[in-house]
Amino acid sequence: MAIEIRPIDPTRGNLKKFIRFGIDLYKGNDCYVPPLIMDEIGTLSPGKNPAFDFCEAQLFMAYRDGKPVGRIGAIINTAVNSRTGRRTLRFGFCDFIDDAEVVDALFAAAEKWGREKGMDEIVGPMGFTDLDYEGMLIEGFDEMGTMSTLYNYPYYPKQMERMGFKKETDWVEYRMTVPDAVPDKHLRIANIVKQKYNLRVIDNIPSRKWLKDKYGLAIFNLINEAYDGLYGYSPLTPRQIEHYIDMYLGVLRLDCVSLIVDKDDALVGVGISIPSLARALQNCRGRLFPFGWVGVLKALKQQNDVVDLLLVAVKPEYLSKGVNALLFAQLIPVYIKLGFKWAESNPELDENANVQNQWQYFERRQHRRRRAFIKSLR
Repeated sequence: MAIEIRPIDPTRGNLKKFIRFGIDLYKGNDCYVPPLIMDEIGTLSPGKNPAFDFCEAQLFMAYRDGKPVGRIGAIINTAVNSRTGRRTLRFGFCDFIDDAEVVDALFAAAEKWGREKGMDEIVGPMGFTDLDYEGMLIEGFDEMGTMSTLYNYPYYPKQMERMGFKKETDWVEYRMTVPDAVPDKHLRIANIVKQKYNLRVIDNIPSRKWLKDKYGLAIFNLINEAYDGLYGYSPLTPRQIEHYIDMYLGVLRLDCVSLIVDKDDALVGVGISIPSLARALQNCRGRLFPFGWVGVLKALKQQNDVVDLLLVAVKPEYLSKGVNALLFAQLIPVYIKLGFKWAESNPELDENANVQNQWQYFERRQHRRRRAFIKSLR
């Protein structure tokens, strides 16, 4: 049967079908970690996601004989394009069966939309901003993912190469063994850094409300500073920051958060980690209700073997001065107390030496690699 491509209007019902296709495609795959459907609906809804203040998007689904066989989102981030001077179309939220006819039809629809909008190139998978999923898995297909990463079958990158896409950039991920104690090198560096730069660790955050009120804005402003030069970074706007403060800081496990401040209590470094929710999300298949929230809550509160290192951000003027050692000198004893055996780094650009150097004193293995693919539209 011929492939039918349908543009998707972002109503709640349509978005649920769009999201469910991506989840159902991996049914029974023990490495795939589904997103929360309610979060994905929020991300893809123009009325809920502040990124639509500077982004355009069009979703498409592919059908054969009335059955869904693929999906793709075409996104234009005008803020990033203005910064780079490039007319780039992003593709994301992309899943498909292993069928060249399906893949070609999906990408043809996205590319046509992008050309009509004046775009010169297509790159992805990427989302609206860096807080969305990005990077197609090209190594580590037999490794369970995290709540922050995409999973895809091995045929995905083969289809990309068949269509003429090339490498744009790569991200790597590490699994570290949580040590029995803070490495001596970390302790020595941490003590030197505290004294030399008059820094201190806030190691007893009293409440999530206190964190949001006192440092919520500072955390996301610091992320903007620290990540500004990274590939494809889309600076968070005030509306996005307000949105993410409410969305993320209210669910963190506070003892897994580390804040470093200077003598004036200004934030210079932050490390945010969270007990792995991968198994809980697999068990609930993207649905918090009626009972999925119970497993997620247990994963957050009870012992878990794995901790996800969601982000580390350090003020640019403190880079390579040992602030990272100060963060982990506080967090490692917490990880040991909570019974974590492994830590997941989550994606980091493979050329980002500053980030990768912070793992050099840990037993680790690079177990996943993901890629952004690019192709000219002209």
